[in-house]
Amino acid sequence: MLTNRLKSDLQARIAHAVTNREAAVDVIKELQRHYGWLTDEAVAEAAGLLGLTPLQVEELATFYEMIYRRPVGKRVVHVCDSISCWAMGGESLMAHLAAKLGVEPGGTTADGMFTLLPCCCLGNCGEAPTLMIGDTLYGRVTPERGEEILSNARETAATVPEGPGTPQEEENV
Repeated sequence: MLTNRLKSDLQARIAHAVTNREAAVDVIKELQRHYGWLTDEAVAEAAGLLGLTPLQVEELATFYEMIYRRPVGKRVVHVCDSISCWAMGGESLMAHLAAKLGVEPGGTTADGMFTLLPCCCLGNCGEAPTLMIGDTLYGRVTPERGEEILSNARETAATVPEGPGTPQEEENV
């Protein structure tokens, strides 16, 4: 359920857009941040706010890789699998991180901390291989550096809420 504060914020964003569709991805991302992933309830809420059908919202949501239509971990680890990253060791990086986390690509750790996902391109080809956690991009990631990045992400997760998988706690006002 949307809080009154979040609903007002989303309505203000929509009002400032030239068209409702222009604000759609912004609204979807905020609802994902609120719920931790884009639930069916969130799709219906977005549709209602935007004046779109749930199918139109679903089409947008499934087009974008970083909109999650199923539950994800507190931190989502995107490992680039573009040709540049693949050529520079991205495939072995993914395999190493999967083994370290004890999940297959696409899986979530048993403790719900990490979801490991391949990503078609993170736009950081000159720094391949690349991974991203939240909004932080890491380049020239070796398997050892990948472990260090995961360790740091685990430590900060206890103190700093970030991104999908960390619903915002707000009261209805």
